[in-house]
Amino acid sequence: MKIQLPEPRESSLLCGETGILLVAWRLAPSAELADILLERVRANVTNEADEVMWGTPGTLIAARSMLEWTGDERWRAAWQESADALWSRRGEGGMWTQRLYRQKLRSLTPPHGLVGNVQPLLPLLDSARRLRLERETAAVLERTAVVEDDLANWPPRDRPDLAGPDGQIRVQWCAGSPGIVISASDFLEDDLLLAGAELPWRAGPPGLVKGPSICHGTAGNGYAFLKAFARTGDERWLDRARRFAVHALGQVKRLRAERGRGRYSLWTGDLGVAVFAADCLDGRSAYPFFDLR
Repeated sequence: MKIQLPEPRESSLLCGETGILLVAWRLAPSAELADILLERVRANVTNEADEVMWGTPGTLIAARSMLEWTGDERWRAAWQESADALWSRRGEGGMWTQRLYRQKLRSLTPPHGLVGNVQPLLPLLDSARRLRLERETAAVLERTAVVEDDLANWPPRDRPDLAGPDGQIRVQWCAGSPGIVISASDFLEDDLLLAGAELPWRAGPPGLVKGPSICHGTAGNGYAFLKAFARTGDERWLDRARRFAVHALGQVKRLRAERGRGRYSLWTGDLGVAVFAADCLDGRSAYPFFDLR
């Protein structure tokens, strides 16, 4: 069966033209590129995916970035239009429903669900809605957390079991505790944040099947330690992040030797690992592109 992509697919931040236009404008700003990008953002207001990769949350990130870079108030207006639309589709209990690839689901994850939607909303929301969103999202994450001893993990979707449809329990940015900790570190309850960050340390760096990437690999898990360091000031977390960075760089080297080439993408390749390593050196915790504050 052919995969059914959300419309308008051209507006997708990560799989369409919006991300490309944003980078192109950043490298060589022009009024023409800005106008086309604005069209893509406004066209995506009603996208029913309601997640970052394809939907309105992704184009919220683009609008917020352009407002920050240009100061042009039309980007604030575009952001507000998208934010109001996304807020209006928020369901009872503080969750959104994703309609994606012929599926209807309620996800918790950064790329396809709750915490990924909340992140781009928070920076410019009015204070009342921001406090409400943080409080209600923290309550969802407390309800859905699977806690054992001093460890915590989250299922990809709003359900009691941790395993996905394939039976695997994931511990990575795109599904599992690292992504929840990274995306919700500003408002997640203290004990849950530390238990969620402890899990990837106990689990150890992912193997070469998962690889070193910031999406589902070693570097992505390491950002959970940087978030715990930023929240607590405890140098132990920074040391853990740096250990993961060294391991991730070693994985990049081994995979390049096996393949005879690098993998040149941000989320699933070597570039994300390089950004993570640089952040570990400087003690920065902002996850690439998603953290705008």
